[in-house]
Amino acid sequence: MPNPIMYSGDAYVVLEPDQPEQFLTAEELLAKLQAILSTQQADLPRDLQRFTTIEEQAAYLMESSCELDVGAGQFLQWYVVRLEK
Repeated sequence: MPNPIMYSGDAYVVLEPDQPEQFLTAEELLAKLQAILSTQQADLPRDLQRFTTIEEQAAYLMESSCELDVGAGQFLQWYVVRLEK
């Protein structure tokens, strides 16, 4: 039986072009995604268009994806990480 700790994480590592990697908590990543989505409402991916609020869109994106295209040559990637063994 697998240990549940194998499926948990402490933080997210966030990657952006021309930026050093950042370690964010789930709340910080959610806030970052909400800020980005608030400026991207006209060009949302189809799977996000079914949600009525930015909070729902950000939560769904955080749980179901690991990348967001935010413009020409720009992206945001995030991966859950465990900081201790």
